[in-house]
Amino acid sequence: MTASRPPLRERKKQATREAIRVAALRLALERGPDNVRVDDIAEAAGVSPRTYNNYFSSREQAIVAAVTAERASQLAAAITDRPTDVGLADAVIDAVVSQYADPGDHAQGALLMITTSPALRACYVDAVTAIEEPLAQAIIRRCPNADAMTGQVLAASASAAAKVAVRQWLRSSTVPPSMPGFVVPSGSLPDLVRAALTPLGPAFDAAVATAATPQ
Repeated sequence: MTASRPPLRERKKQATREAIRVAALRLALERGPDNVRVDDIAEAAGVSPRTYNNYFSSREQAIVAAVTAERASQLAAAITDRPTDVGLADAVIDAVVSQYADPGDHAQGALLMITTSPALRACYVDAVTAIEEPLAQAIIRRCPNADAMTGQVLAASASAAAKVAVRQWLRSSTVPPSMPGFVVPSGSLPDLVRAALTPLGPAFDAAVATAATPQ
């Protein structure tokens, strides 16, 4: 079955949000995030500052959103598309970890920029919570006999674990002596995310077992 297209008004809102995200990241990479104003981003995106503020509360939020925009939808698809013989815990952990693996050259450059700015780092950590709602929905689709609260609790736990891993990764940042002004996080972010999520495996297994037990 082909998914129905969203209403025209919603498509226009999505296009506006995308235009703002793209403009914010482009200007930040060109000028440095501290040299970009909200008014600059709004002008580049072809919207008014007031319209900008309807979508993002700061320049940092728009810049980070450009890096993380597709994370939630990709995460949900990665979980629901896994073969049925893959357990819920493995499906969720692998999907979340994949969102932090091999971002590509363009996204890698954006991530390096984010690590240089305390405000962007804080916003990037907070952006992890955006996965919570689509993750809960994907868990319920994957385990339809589980109740909604169980899905929400598991999703909140996974989101919190990923947030801890991202925060730890950023706190491990070092400044190379030969590159003053650059901040380079040490260690593998995907490995940290997996390590943070792995202790949740028994909770996912228990949820599946409970959902399979006749009431």
